[in-house]
Amino acid sequence: MKVSLFIFTCTLSAFGCLVSFSSALAFSVNTGQDSVSADHNAWLKEQYSVKHQQLIPVVAVADMFSACNRARKVDPIHYRLADLVTKMDRNQLATKLSLCLGDDSMQSDAALNFGLIGCFSDQLSQLSNEERLQKMKLVEKAILSLSRDERKKSFTQCVTQQAIQYLP
Repeated sequence: MKVSLFIFTCTLSAFGCLVSFSSALAFSVNTGQDSVSADHNAWLKEQYSVKHQQLIPVVAVADMFSACNRARKVDPIHYRLADLVTKMDRNQLATKLSLCLGDDSMQSDAALNFGLIGCFSDQLSQLSNEERLQKMKLVEKAILSLSRDERKKSFTQCVTQQAIQYLP
């Protein structure tokens, strides 16, 4: 129990930059209409920014576990990402990720790469199977060519956007 809580706490701190980034980026409402007022935008931020900030590390861990489990097949169950985010206990999710990563740490390149694959896989899930597979090949090529900082930035942006869909 303490190990999974420690892992989840490490995850929260590792993605602390996501929290500050999300407030500024994710809730800038741009509908293209002049009728949306500054008051309405402020209300939206007030209503959802805290919830969004709390979801970001959960979504990040779920992305990492989902892709890691697909690649390493540590857990025989193929979980839907939405179930990992909305239904699974956070400590259980952190424990599952830790088991899947094995000797790789949460801050490792492997974990970051799994996170990117999981996030983009979820973002592309609405495409046809053929188109999704083609785009995922491009994602995997991009992962190999990007620096660690570029991959972190990409993961931050992907998870920040992705977390919006899980807001209540």
